[in-house]
Amino acid sequence: MKSVCLILGFFDGVHKGHSSVISSAVDFARQNSSRTVLITFRTSPAVYFNSKVEYIYPREVSYNIIKKLGVDYIVEKDFSELVNITAQDYLKSLFADFTPISISTGFNHTFGHNREGNAEFLKKYQDEYNYKYFCAPAYYSENEVVSSTLIKKYLKAGNLIRVNEMLTEPYTIESEVVHGQKLGRKLGFPTANMMYPADCVKIPHGVYLVSTSFGKGVLNWGVKPTLDSKSEVLEVHIPGFEKNIYGEKLKIQILKKIRDEKKFSSLDELKEQINKDVKECLEL
Repeated sequence: MKSVCLILGFFDGVHKGHSSVISSAVDFARQNSSRTVLITFRTSPAVYFNSKVEYIYPREVSYNIIKKLGVDYIVEKDFSELVNITAQDYLKSLFADFTPISISTGFNHTFGHNREGNAEFLKKYQDEYNYKYFCAPAYYSENEVVSSTLIKKYLKAGNLIRVNEMLTEPYTIESEVVHGQKLGRKLGFPTANMMYPADCVKIPHGVYLVSTSFGKGVLNWGVKPTLDSKSEVLEVHIPGFEKNIYGEKLKIQILKKIRDEKKFSSLDELKEQINKDVKECLEL
């Protein structure tokens, strides 16, 4: 691919700051009858430095959001092959592969040995390499600079309202519906059991309002303390929905935390609380 508009970054979660970077490339590409190519990595560069990494989303989910924003191609690079080359050599390699007419990054994007490549570097070499550089400034939400790190902090705190103010689209979990203990069905609240994405930040155990393609739902995420269970379970009750969707993928958007997980003295007390949870969610 030649004469394309390049986008550089990791883009975990795809927040509104990310969408600003992407839109600068997409808009310029349309004006110049070009294509957009986003260059990223399968795993976070932090893994290379032996850091434990938790993601906002599995990469495929982030990629799907990126494509919805208008990006034509996503190219995964091997970070270990790039970490020790100079910023100048990396820029040369981009031109050897793509001959970009533009390059877009966020204000804090770095690359090359000792992170010597940055916004100033890319701005400096525009004329020499004949490309236009777009640097997206910091994006603010409630006086905080939006970042993947900040979003992870709010996810861990269970503040989905703040999370969703910063993401391009509401926080989403999508996985196959699997068989559970079917206790919810016995209590009159059938649930779709799902798996929490591996390697992703976990929200606190509790009850959440969710949106599904079948309508509003009530998400219970935790270990079912009333049953003295130890295994974490992600289960969704969708009021009025009775279709069999075992083995199918269910997509839920988590909108708001309703309450913390709680141990009840009896199943009757649990059933009464579920009734209250469902009523509250339907009223929101």
